[in-house]
Amino acid sequence: MSAGPATAPPAPAQPMGWLARALDSDVWASFKSSKVAMAAAFVTLLLLVAALFAPLIAPQDPFDPAQLELLNSRLPPIWLADGQWPFVLGTDDQGRDILSAILYGLRVSLAVGLLGVVFAAALGIMAGLIAGYFGGTIDALIMRIADVQLTFPAILIALLVDGMVKSVMGAQLSIYVILAVLVFSIGLSFWVQYARTVRGSVLVERGKDYVHAGRLIGLSSRTIMVRHVLPNVIGPVFAIATINVALAVITEATLSFLGSGMPDTQPSLGTLIRIGNRYLFSGEWWIAAFPGATLVILVLAINLLGDWLRDALNPRLQ
Repeated sequence: MSAGPATAPPAPAQPMGWLARALDSDVWASFKSSKVAMAAAFVTLLLLVAALFAPLIAPQDPFDPAQLELLNSRLPPIWLADGQWPFVLGTDDQGRDILSAILYGLRVSLAVGLLGVVFAAALGIMAGLIAGYFGGTIDALIMRIADVQLTFPAILIALLVDGMVKSVMGAQLSIYVILAVLVFSIGLSFWVQYARTVRGSVLVERGKDYVHAGRLIGLSSRTIMVRHVLPNVIGPVFAIATINVALAVITEATLSFLGSGMPDTQPSLGTLIRIGNRYLFSGEWWIAAFPGATLVILVLAINLLGDWLRDALNPRLQ
């Protein structure tokens, strides 16, 4: 009796890609079930896309003096009397289109905020890893520096850094130097939160078996911290970073409003509000109102997104 045809063994299941794993995660399920988080993400993404494609969307390049006409200065929005096309939201004292200035100002504010948070996160994560992993004198030294840092408001630190740079390099700084000073100031103001959070998580992780196993097989401390400990403590950092983006944008806007940030020729949202503040009592409310409303909407959306992310990454807070 002949044997039947052999049945082929079932093919092994293909591993899920990172996108499939993300869509199958609890975080994505929590995101889909939260209308507030979805609305906040939509608004944040919309403003980010508008900032990125500002040269294609904006009717005017507000940073180009050749496109500015003083005869068009302080025009009201188009739906009011004396409003003119294409100045939909009116113009400022230099004849700069408010809508174009907001789109370009968004680019500056978001760039400073994101880069400042990246710098703060990198500095804080590194300090937290070192403090939590090695402990002892190094831990005490880093944490005492962090405690001293917490006694100074972020705005004061940023003003001190700005004043020191201007005293060394002079008051007339290039736009790139001003951006670097703002990023450094904001990063230096916010690193403590990351350091304390990462340190607390590392204190828990360093006593686990995989860390002891790494030491036994001769892995260096740097390899253990970066390749093995860091992925297990990075989760809370994302929630802190999201909320800190909003704080960094507010800090940059405050510095620009006080005159220590972006110049009038390449304004951020804070600079536009400062310019408009001069004309509030003369009736040109739109110069400050529309940039201010944009700043409020941006910060609110990012904060709501950060609050959702914090709860999603820590179910005990739900």
